[in-house]
Amino acid sequence: MAAAWKKRLQKELCELQKKPPNGMKIHRESNLTKWIIELDGAQGTLYENEKFQLQFKFGSRYPFDSPEVTFVGSNVPVHPHIYSNGHICLSILTEDWSPALSVESVCLSIVSMLSSCKEKKRPPDNNIYVSTCHKNPKKTRWWYHDDHV
Repeated sequence: MAAAWKKRLQKELCELQKKPPNGMKIHRESNLTKWIIELDGAQGTLYENEKFQLQFKFGSRYPFDSPEVTFVGSNVPVHPHIYSNGHICLSILTEDWSPALSVESVCLSIVSMLSSCKEKKRPPDNNIYVSTCHKNPKKTRWWYHDDHV
């Protein structure tokens, strides 16, 4: 019998494949634990007509532990909460994670974060962070101080 976390991922994958939200397209990697989701920048925002790829990596504690979520590919959004290496400073990916959240809700939160951006710019500590951070953004102790983006 499959572990509960695998059943949950299978269910989410099936739902996203059957009825993906507007502007989202799922590409599963070779196994269930790594997904690539293509996101379209929302119309009427700074990111309109842009496409981005989010990578989700799931561990065996999902959904009780958040997935590792990063932007990958050649088009990492320029945003005050997204580092040039694709790491995302968003509380629901770490300390505010809840098992009630899903891949879809994380994607919608990221699209919302992008949509509310007023100016395309990198975080002020981008260069230092990118050169010193751990490869896994979940190992970063984020400081959430700006909710106006």
